[in-house]
Amino acid sequence: MAIGIGLLGLGTVGSGVAAILASPQGRHPLVGELVLERVAVRDLQRPRPLSLPPERLTTDPEAVIDDPKVDIVVEVMGGLEPARSLILRAIAAGKPVVTANKAVIARYGQEIAAAAAQQGVYVLIEAAVGGGIPIIEPIKQSLGGNRIRRVSGIINGTTNYILSRMADEGAAYGEVLADAQRLGYAEADPAADVQGGDAADKIAILAGLAYGGPVARAGIATEGIDRLDARDVAYAAQLGFVVKLLAVAERMEDEAHDGPAGGVELDVRVHPTLLPKHHPLAGVHGVNNAILVEGDPVGQVMFFGPGAGAGPTASAVVADILNIAGIRQVGGPQAGLDPLLAASSWRHCTLVDGSLSRHRNYVRLRTRDEAGVIGRIGTCFGAAEVSIQSIVQLDASAGEAEIVVITHEVREDRFREALTAIEALEGVESVAACLRTL
Repeated sequence: MAIGIGLLGLGTVGSGVAAILASPQGRHPLVGELVLERVAVRDLQRPRPLSLPPERLTTDPEAVIDDPKVDIVVEVMGGLEPARSLILRAIAAGKPVVTANKAVIARYGQEIAAAAAQQGVYVLIEAAVGGGIPIIEPIKQSLGGNRIRRVSGIINGTTNYILSRMADEGAAYGEVLADAQRLGYAEADPAADVQGGDAADKIAILAGLAYGGPVARAGIATEGIDRLDARDVAYAAQLGFVVKLLAVAERMEDEAHDGPAGGVELDVRVHPTLLPKHHPLAGVHGVNNAILVEGDPVGQVMFFGPGAGAGPTASAVVADILNIAGIRQVGGPQAGLDPLLAASSWRHCTLVDGSLSRHRNYVRLRTRDEAGVIGRIGTCFGAAEVSIQSIVQLDASAGEAEIVVITHEVREDRFREALTAIEALEGVESVAACLRTL
């Protein structure tokens, strides 16, 4: 039985989806049952590598949703609006939705999930995080019996490419960013990537799924790589670390005796992080992504692969379409929602006060090259009850020095108290860099 697909957007990802549907040979047999009925585009005259019948193209996305031949709506246009409104319109029409839109899901996922539950339709989002890496369904299903302790990942290919080049070549951030833009790895306006917003959208989605309730996107502490100095990448390498833009969601309390309705406090954040070279995520290079899930009883499970691009993301979109198509074939459109596949919440999630979170830290200080400075720095850390793992002088010239400190795990407010005291010390010129460390 043919299943009609309505596609909102025919850009990089949309074209990839259309190409898969147009060539079902060698794929799952259900792909041959999917018919691309209508496609919404911005410009009807724009040349396209894939030839589609002109009558199937329209500049009116609502016409795609309202077409009676369309059974499943696929939103790959991006942006917040009109994407959010179109998703809600499809749900109101009783049509399941597949979307790759992490920005919409991170901000309006609860609203969309509630509307979908009321109408009894699916909204599947595998392509919203990790491109071609299957991570959404494994967290919801395969790992559902685990008590998740931490989800951490490299989930932005642009920043990982930049950091990989900076580490391998000692190149400056601005130089590598320009290359990434020329190669198409970075947008003309790279802010969402390099300032951490894209990764924050994705970790908000993963945290909500892993811990069972919506996470406030606006409350996620976010720091990008746009102010990262190449010397900190080099110093990290000397000390046995690599620098990655890490997105982390971590449970802050023991939930062993919590009931299904029990709340959970989370530390969710995005920031450049020093990873020991033996860490599973340290070897993820170039535009690849990886997500590390740590839980009880599974231990550590890592998902690795291409995190963006037409092929990987289209692969995830079509996987979701097939998921819905398979359910329709078995039970029909009114078969009811499987709660493990549908978006659902069973717990209240709150974000921890950032000053109370605990982390290891890397600090680079510019100081005068004189006796006693390191001792005074150590005294300030000790007074704030910050334990030091290592303190080394890595560079000295013309009466100036750079001192790098790595702390043991410490509460954020105590660490900041120590930094304030250090900045006021005689002989300390500035706190030049401060990064998190695993």
